[in-house]
Amino acid sequence: MYVKICGLTEPGHVAAAVEAGADAVGFVMTRSPRQIAPERAAELAALVPGHVLTVGVFRGEDPGTVRAAALTSGVRAVQLHGRHPHGDFTALKDLGAVLIRAVDAEADLRCGAYDEDLLLVDAPHAGSGLPWDWAAIRGRPSGHWLLAGGLTPANVTEAIAAAEPWGVDVSSGVEASPGVKDPALIKAFVKAVRDARPAS
Repeated sequence: MYVKICGLTEPGHVAAAVEAGADAVGFVMTRSPRQIAPERAAELAALVPGHVLTVGVFRGEDPGTVRAAALTSGVRAVQLHGRHPHGDFTALKDLGAVLIRAVDAEADLRCGAYDEDLLLVDAPHAGSGLPWDWAAIRGRPSGHWLLAGGLTPANVTEAIAAAEPWGVDVSSGVEASPGVKDPALIKAFVKAVRDARPAS
């Protein structure tokens, strides 16, 4: 199962995610307690081996702003969070980056519906760190999609069984305090996912 660790801000936390076996790491370049500048994201992305996807996370920025930040940071994927129009994804296609559409359960849950490569389904209040009704979306998303929202090392096994996602994404659930990752929690989260039964 695919694992993305999001909201990384420090070299040690990037190393912890890579060593734990994460498939992707996310750098938030939009308003958030985890926000970093594109230049800082470039420094962190340079520490990530090629087999781990580097993701720039945005919410509400126009395609031109996203493009500039993605090029400066050198991330190999762009995640647009919230109700971005189809045209925003179309405008970024020529970047050659993996495009990720991050939405709540009320949106169109067909992966690829907006020409994205991956779909991320988040809690109704993204970034709250609160668990939600994961079972409510079981069987609804199609294609390669990641479950997010309120996941922790303690509940990710339950969430995987409830929603049967292709992958999972975590941020606040592996933090010691808002914006500060805990390497031990990152390791525990990835291990819990690997130990969980695969999605059917």
